[in-house]
Amino acid sequence: MHHSFQALAGCRIVSLALNLPGPAALMRLCGMGAHCTKLEAPAPQGHATSDPMGMYAPHAYRQLHEGIVVVHADLKTPEGKAHFNDLLTHTDVLITSFRPAALARLQLDWETLHTRHPQLNLVQIVGATGLRANEAGHDLTYQAEAGLVPDLNVPASLAADMAGALTATEAVLQTLLARQQTGTGQRLEVGLLEAAQWLSIPRQWGMTTPEGITGGAHAGYRLYACMDGRVAIAALEPHFAQRLWQHICPNTTPADMLDAATHQAISQFCATQTRAALEQLAQEHDIPLLTLP
Repeated sequence: MHHSFQALAGCRIVSLALNLPGPAALMRLCGMGAHCTKLEAPAPQGHATSDPMGMYAPHAYRQLHEGIVVVHADLKTPEGKAHFNDLLTHTDVLITSFRPAALARLQLDWETLHTRHPQLNLVQIVGATGLRANEAGHDLTYQAEAGLVPDLNVPASLAADMAGALTATEAVLQTLLARQQTGTGQRLEVGLLEAAQWLSIPRQWGMTTPEGITGGAHAGYRLYACMDGRVAIAALEPHFAQRLWQHICPNTTPADMLDAATHQAISQFCATQTRAALEQLAQEHDIPLLTLP
């Protein structure tokens, strides 16, 4: 992310966070103009990084760390701790993704950090906040608990991790604003489970279940097969539905979009159309649809 308006220019952020949520947040913060440094443990022999992301998805690791200063230190050694504490002296926000118990063993708990560096803000990314912060988990388990895994298929994306990255970015901004008001460093905890639960709110409302208006019940808001691929139609509002429907059966109203007959009519229509024809229809009549292979 590169913006002409660098809102965080002059802000110095250090991260210990591994895998996806922390580095994704750091990438966004770097795009906002912050000077971002990531401290990693020394890489194992034969590897370029100690971050698991760099081992199982090196292309993703490279993109996440563009513009990020990566330094190495072993926080279990006196030398590594000294280097890290010196780094924190000039840091505005520290981001972590270790469990609280692990941070305590490294003497990086909030009480210790705040005593040493009163101006330092801390954003802790955990699996779940509060009493569950030391539980093991991963994106899949957080999405499943949030109700985003309704079948045996693995989710299409790492939604909990990426939502957690956005929440962590928001938390960094919150701590910086709060420090301006209080004059002292602030701590916020970001839970990946809570981030996934935020994404799942429309499903909790019933909107994206199979019976929901945006889960397949509305004939103008779903995917259909066409002659050479698929088409995602999002004609949800009445005026969009009317424009779509006038090309299939002009006597039907948008209110009929919940009827099985309407689903069948649109399905039959799309089956006779090519992707190119559907895209032309969308452009000529301002209908929100996207064709797919």
